[in-house]
Amino acid sequence: MPRNHPRIEDAAVGTLPEWSHVSRSRKAHMRRVADLMAEWAAELGLKKSQCRRWEAAGFLHDALKGARARDMKRLLRSDIATLPVPVLHGPAAAARLRNEGVDDRALLNAIAFHTLGHPALDDIGKALYCADFLEPARTIKKKKRAAWRARMPFELEAVTREVLGARIRHMTQRGRMIRPETIGFWNRLNGGPAWDRVSAEF
Repeated sequence: MPRNHPRIEDAAVGTLPEWSHVSRSRKAHMRRVADLMAEWAAELGLKKSQCRRWEAAGFLHDALKGARARDMKRLLRSDIATLPVPVLHGPAAAARLRNEGVDDRALLNAIAFHTLGHPALDDIGKALYCADFLEPARTIKKKKRAAWRARMPFELEAVTREVLGARIRHMTQRGRMIRPETIGFWNRLNGGPAWDRVSAEF
């Protein structure tokens, strides 16, 4: 794995890009997610550079959460720009990082699709998807979330499948549309196409 981009190294210690749009409470959430990511990476025995990469993903995933929709849409392909506003921040942040020279595709995918999921997500993407949902300040179903956290990171695949299943059930029970990216993520976790055959674009 090549050396981390300076932007990623900065994010790993909590220094966000100057273009970030986050509230104080949002940044606290990002730190909790980053802490989980760093903890899991260390438990997996990843090299220090990889641990920093995982921690950076936690800090960067919501970097544009407070940005204006029209500004985020300008960064994105026309088809991705039609996503619902609440999920634009992931692809927009990934596009901004890519435009600055970050070429770590797995990391960019993780940030872009941490809300929706995507069949192209690898371990860092699955971990971020889970960490965002399981960070300890989430107040709904705290015991269940704690039980999932206790199984991480060594049951990453199983926990990701269970978290995704719970989120899909939540959406279907409320009559919400399930995005094709999310369906593809579910299918991949249940034996669908190999990761390298599926591309993620934003």
